[in-house]
Amino acid sequence: MKSWVQKSLLVGGGFLAGTVGVRLVTSKQAKDAYVRTLAQGMKVRSSYESMVEQAKAEYDEIVAKATYINVEEAEKAAEADKEEK
Repeated sequence: MKSWVQKSLLVGGGFLAGTVGVRLVTSKQAKDAYVRTLAQGMKVRSSYESMVEQAKAEYDEIVAKATYINVEEAEKAAEADKEEK
């Protein structure tokens, strides 16, 4: 095939593929698929945020318990020092 014919066919094929692609992307079925995909993504995000909040709450609880234990031990040590004197 001649070079210009081949290039013309490629340009025409590209135009046709672009036109069909735009119609497929903007079709009602495609939009429904986009909406469903987005909805699933939002569910995943919500679930992830819930897990992160739960982990933060557990971390805060652990830190609070550790702080309480340290304060108790410091008070016991202070009492022991007073008794020794």
